[in-house]
Amino acid sequence: MEFDELQDLARGVRQKYAAREHENYGRTWSREEIMLGFLGDVGDLAKLVQGKEGVRPREDLDEAFAHELADCLWSVMTLADSYGVDLEEAFVSTMTELNGVLDET
Repeated sequence: MEFDELQDLARGVRQKYAAREHENYGRTWSREEIMLGFLGDVGDLAKLVQGKEGVRPREDLDEAFAHELADCLWSVMTLADSYGVDLEEAFVSTMTELNGVLDET
């Protein structure tokens, strides 16, 4: 799947969440609330990393770890989209810059 297809998929999920939020709360989540949700996901990911390192084992660890990584990626894609950031372009540009810096040192 191409990056723009992934972005469309993320947008579609966000639209469904927004509809559910509107039904449940009378409004959709703000960008700040999406960011707070992302922070919660990062916390969950941190616990799963501990599991991968043997500190917090669980039976479904690999599945949960992959799921949480995907949740975090969705949050990043959603935040970028909501602020008009072309994430694919920003990623390529940043990685190119970092490669150049690392090649120089």
